[in-house]
Amino acid sequence: MKYGIAVFPSKKLQDYANSYRKRYDTNYALIPPHITLKSGFEGTENQITTIVEELHKIAADIKAFKLNVYKVSSFHPVNNVIYFGVEAKPELEELHNRMHTGVFPTEREYAYVPHITIAQNLSDDEHSDVLSSLKMLNINFEETIDRFQLLYQLENGSWTVHETFHLGKDC
Repeated sequence: MKYGIAVFPSKKLQDYANSYRKRYDTNYALIPPHITLKSGFEGTENQITTIVEELHKIAADIKAFKLNVYKVSSFHPVNNVIYFGVEAKPELEELHNRMHTGVFPTEREYAYVPHITIAQNLSDDEHSDVLSSLKMLNINFEETIDRFQLLYQLENGSWTVHETFHLGKDC
């Protein structure tokens, strides 16, 4: 089964992101707006049991933290993804790094850039037009991050929560 690990922002920020995603993101119906901590990976039941134990330890070690979402940017020319930029915080970096060592699959496709995708799979022309208009937005959200989720992918391609892990809490 395919799993992933993500942080879901507040409903207010999700609603704002979705106001763009429903027009520009082909994965709009598959997963709510999120900050990926670990991209999709395959896992067996036994592996996930061990990973869940490790995620409880990681969550207990890291306290809740403030997160700032502050700009619109793009991964172009690598791919035509437009996103809300998330300020790189040490806690976020530590979560990401710890989820790529030990019991976890360690491969990383890209350098870690925390973000919330709002548009993807656009043609080059669409990407250019949408990005130029969205860059004019004044993005300024401050979020308190106090949890993250282990997700799994359903047969239809959508993602659902397997378990939630609260930061700064014992197992």
